[in-house]
Amino acid sequence: MPKPKFSEYRTCAAAFQGALDALDVIGSWSWDAASDSIQADLFVALLFNVDPEEAEAGLPLDAFLASIHPEDRDRVQAHIRRGGRDGGLYVIEYRVCSADGITRWVLGRGRFLHNHRGQPVSGRGIIVDITDVRMGEATMGAVETTEFHEPEPPLERAADFAMAAHRAICELQDPALKARAEALLLDLGRKLAEQEWRMRRTQMN
Repeated sequence: MPKPKFSEYRTCAAAFQGALDALDVIGSWSWDAASDSIQADLFVALLFNVDPEEAEAGLPLDAFLASIHPEDRDRVQAHIRRGGRDGGLYVIEYRVCSADGITRWVLGRGRFLHNHRGQPVSGRGIIVDITDVRMGEATMGAVETTEFHEPEPPLERAADFAMAAHRAICELQDPALKARAEALLLDLGRKLAEQEWRMRRTQMN
């Protein structure tokens, strides 16, 4: 079956949502320091309004930053650059204008790895669409970023293990196990989003 053209995903909200429903529930990306390019799956490509084939091959960071909401873009760019420089785990929420023209909330969670000389070599992570969580919140303004350092809390450790398990299960090509692994990742992503919201509410009080 031939792949749909990118333009077919951009026609309307219903078509875009139908495309998302047919995909994995979690999007993933990886960054290669040598080429300074990001490879992303179809889910992430649609969320960030970039061509899926180009995203699969690898695109510069600016291609993804262009679809981030203007009020969030500088904050996200600075955070990612700092993560690439310093390494470690990060969790961040922000808004993107997806391929259907709708602004959606996403939660990004990833980790940058350095070599023994302290130089960045790679990064990987997941993107979760948390628009449904955000739609129930009264405050829709800019959000704060939370960085986690070792030792990691249990929820962050669980997400790390779930990501590793998901990659291994994908290699098994077992649809039933893959669906369970994706459901777990989605649940963990939502828990991370809820945790972020509770922490911000505590800081505001």
